Amino acid sequence: MTRRRIEPLVWLTFSGGGVTAAMFLPVLAFLFALAFPLGLITPPSRAHLFDILHNPLTFLVLLGMFTVMLVHAAHRFRYTLYDGLQLKWTWQIAVICYGGALFGAASAFVILGGVF
Repeated sequence: MTRRRIEPLVWLTFSGGGVTAAMFLPVLAFLFALAFPLGLITPPSRAHLFDILHNPLTFLVLLGMFTVMLVHAAHRFRYTLYDGLQLKWTWQIAVICYGGALFGAASAFVILGGVF
């Protein structure tokens, strides 16, 4: 029997995080950095944003987006350190990178959960 590896799952979350970041971060940056402050679009009210965030589906979508984007960033940073800087501390770098992503996902869970 062959031994199953976790690497395909990591690559799947890496690609999902890259697609998520490429699709949603430019839109959010445009809205919150340019359109709302310059008055191009009327910003939503605070009450409306809290109403949206109280939906459990919104909580799951945002948590999933943050998690896959953090895994994407951790994976990219890990292989930048391996291939770009030629560092040989393989397991230490993996623990720091993915541990940081796990910490960020847990923080997102706590922060988003505080809205409920």
